[in-house]
Amino acid sequence: MAALVSEWLTWRTAMQRALYGEDGFYRRGERPAEHFRTSVHASPRFAAAIVRLLAEVDALLGRPERLDVVDIGAGSGRLLSNILACAPADLASRLVPTAVEIAPRPADVPSQIVWRPDLPRRITGLAVANEWLDNVPLDVVESTPEGIRTVLVDPSTGTERPGPSPSAEDHAWLERWWPLSEPGDRAEIGHPRCNAWASVIGRLSRGLALAVDYSHSREARPVYGTLTGYRDGATVPAVPDGSCDVTAHVALDACTTAGERAGATSTLLTTQRDALRALGLSGARPPLALAHSDPRAYVAALCRAGEDAELTDPTGLGGFGWLTQTVSIPLPTALTPEHPKSSGPRASAGAPTGIPSSQRKEEF
Repeated sequence: MAALVSEWLTWRTAMQRALYGEDGFYRRGERPAEHFRTSVHASPRFAAAIVRLLAEVDALLGRPERLDVVDIGAGSGRLLSNILACAPADLASRLVPTAVEIAPRPADVPSQIVWRPDLPRRITGLAVANEWLDNVPLDVVESTPEGIRTVLVDPSTGTERPGPSPSAEDHAWLERWWPLSEPGDRAEIGHPRCNAWASVIGRLSRGLALAVDYSHSREARPVYGTLTGYRDGATVPAVPDGSCDVTAHVALDACTTAGERAGATSTLLTTQRDALRALGLSGARPPLALAHSDPRAYVAALCRAGEDAELTDPTGLGGFGWLTQTVSIPLPTALTPEHPKSSGPRASAGAPTGIPSSQRKEEF
């Protein structure tokens, strides 16, 4: 019997094939909620907060007759469906909801949602990339005694071996955003995510773009990287064979600079916890007196408080980074009630803390 021959690929190529190639994980219509817990599926309260943000963007744009809301990496379309369900009538009547997703359109998606595989050419309104950038394929490098080497992977097993030296573009990105020092240190080359985010900003005629993802900053990059896999609600080895989601944390600070170069006129980089609290999701328990005067209202309020608490938990979903950038409008004041100067060309309400490596995407 002939021995099986391994096919050694860069991680970027392997991820591209595994996630988006023919019969790839997302190409065949896998639904994110079946494999990991997202803010969208944790509670419709997340969509309600996005509607509050959308309403302020609408006001800053002068309430146009047509207002785009684009969900990039829409999955099952749940976010847009929830937005349509809770948006005020006047706002909902002017919305043009667009799902950007390569998977087939699910049968239960509302008819008014446009379903397409690529970004619209121009966007006036709001673009949301919720846990999209983490699935943009990238290369992995490792510091060795012989220098920095691109890591190659056998897609059928996940086995790795050192490959060639990184490209000049990779070296430049590493030096700026993720310098390596000790042998064994690894980095995930983030310029494909920077380029992907810049393409979103470049399509904004006027409006706001929001990226929500688990992230890290230059001051606290993970020494050994963050590649991991998800299948059926559990963490699994990152084997790029198409059987699982393969993901990695996002260098949102690098994406911030890429967005500014692409034309963003104002920026806020913060955490989901701070952003959602600014948008009204406090997680505060209702007063106990309400349980006596209106038990049903008390139970409903208690349920909302629990959902808010999950969405803003700093060790879970609340630790996600929120990168908000605008083109030709100021930052919505709803996001920055305590930061009146944040509508300038560069602002921060505190760098995102990221999520511990053991919690990356939320498991069931």
